Amino acid sequence: MAGVYKLEISESEEDLKGLLREQKTASGKERIQLLYLLKSRQAATVQQAAQLLGRNRVSVQKWLRRYRAGGLSEMLEKKEPCGRPRAIPAWAEASLKKRLQEPEGFDGYGAICDWFETQLGVEAKYKTVHKLVYYRLQASPKVPRPVSVEQSCERMEAYKKT
Repeated sequence: MAGVYKLEISESEEDLKGLLREQKTASGKERIQLLYLLKSRQAATVQQAAQLLGRNRVSVQKWLRRYRAGGLSEMLEKKEPCGRPRAIPAWAEASLKKRLQEPEGFDGYGAICDWFETQLGVEAKYKTVHKLVYYRLQASPKVPRPVSVEQSCERMEAYKKT
């Protein structure tokens, strides 16, 4: 009979339900759901399972091929994304994050660009640094507001208490 899969799924239906609840990504959920559909016999063929999942039959067959080759861990493994590497490496981002937690901070995003170049030897554009700090790290350069020399700490604390 064409389209009938010959695959022995080692996990039980209850195990697959539990795994389905634990999955964090949509692709992981889809793949576990595929195994559940086949194990519970809600889908008799790969074509039916693909229709129930709203995926192409070829994609479902690739998932099953990966399951046959290495089991569940192989099927759920994510591919390393290809593309251009980040302008600011991960180690430089980690050191910036640590530096932003210090109380003195920076004077602005331009100062962060200069700090990258002088201290770490990483050349980064202003726009790149702004996106990294503001959106990715969700931080700010932390420029403190000017404080009057006539202001005393005791009076400020007393004001805060009342």
